Amino acid sequence: MAWVGNQTLISHFILLGLFTQSPLHFFLFSIIMVMFLVALSGNGLMILLINVDSRLHNPMYFFLSWLSLMDLMLISTIVPRMATDFLLGHGAISFTGCGLQILFFLTLLGDECFLLAFMAYDRYVAISNPLRYSVVMSRHVCWLMVTVSWLFGLVDGLIQAIFTLHFPYCGSQEVDHFFCEVPAILKLACADTSLYETMIYVCCILMLLLPFSVISASYLQILAAVLHMRSAEGRQKAFATCSSHMAVVSLFYGAAMITYMRPQAYHSSKQDKVVSAFYTMITPMLNPLIYSLRNKEVAEALRKLLRRCYFPLYPIWLP
Repeated sequence: MAWVGNQTLISHFILLGLFTQSPLHFFLFSIIMVMFLVALSGNGLMILLINVDSRLHNPMYFFLSWLSLMDLMLISTIVPRMATDFLLGHGAISFTGCGLQILFFLTLLGDECFLLAFMAYDRYVAISNPLRYSVVMSRHVCWLMVTVSWLFGLVDGLIQAIFTLHFPYCGSQEVDHFFCEVPAILKLACADTSLYETMIYVCCILMLLLPFSVISASYLQILAAVLHMRSAEGRQKAFATCSSHMAVVSLFYGAAMITYMRPQAYHSSKQDKVVSAFYTMITPMLNPLIYSLRNKEVAEALRKLLRRCYFPLYPIWLP
C-alpha cells in the first residue's frame, strides 16, 4: 500500500464473487459450471465443424466461427477465475490482473457487438439481394469486417482499462462483483469519475447503440422481405429464425446497456451481478444453439463428422 496525504492507496482488489458458501449457492454454482461446459463444447464443436466441412465455407458460417471463438474466449475470461475464487474462498486480484481482465473482457465484448451487426447485415444481403450476395460479401469484405470488429473492441478495451486503473483507489478493497467490471471498480475510486463516466456513455453509443441499430434495421428489412414470400411454411420458418436471433441479440445488448449506460448512482451490486451473468455466461451458451446447431447444414456436418470418427469405413455419401 502507498500513502497519498492522509489516504491509503490500495494495491489490489478483493472480488466478493457471485455466490456465498451456502448450500443453495453451491447448487447455483454447479449450474454455472454446467453452462460453462455447454458453452465450451457447443462453441468448440461449431468451430471444428465449420473448419472441417467444406459445405460450411461461406460468409454466414465464417462469421459464426468467429462468434464461437469470441464466446469461447469471453466465457473463459470470466468463469474459470470466478470458480477458482469461489472454491478457494478468496478473490484477491492484483491491479495488473484486474486491468488485464478489463482489457480482455471489453475487447471481446466490443468485438461481439460489431460482429453481430455484420452478421445481421450479411443475412440482409443474402435475402434482399441474393444475386449480388457473393460480390457484396466477398472473402475480402468478410475479413475486413472481422478485422474492424477486433480493432474497435481492442481500442475500447485499452482505453477503458487504462483510464479505469489511472484513478487512485483508497479505503475498501472489496469489489462487490465476480469479475473486474468497470462500474463496480469505479465505486472504489477516491477521485471524481464523472467525466470518465460521460466518456463511457459516449463510447457505449458507438459500441452498443450503433451496432444494435444496424441489427434492428437489418432484421426489419428481412422481415419485410419474408412477408412477400409465397410459401407459408417458408414464412413461418423465417419468422421463427428471426425471432430467436433477435431474442438472443436483445438479451446481449440489453444487459450490456443496463450495465454501461446507466449513471453510477443507479447501480445496484446485486442487480449488476445478475445482469452481467447474462452477457458473460448465458449468451455464450445460447449462441451456438440458436445460430448454428439447429441448422440442417450443421446437423448434417455433425453426422458426417461422427460417421468419419466412429465408422471410418462407412461411405460418407450414404445417409
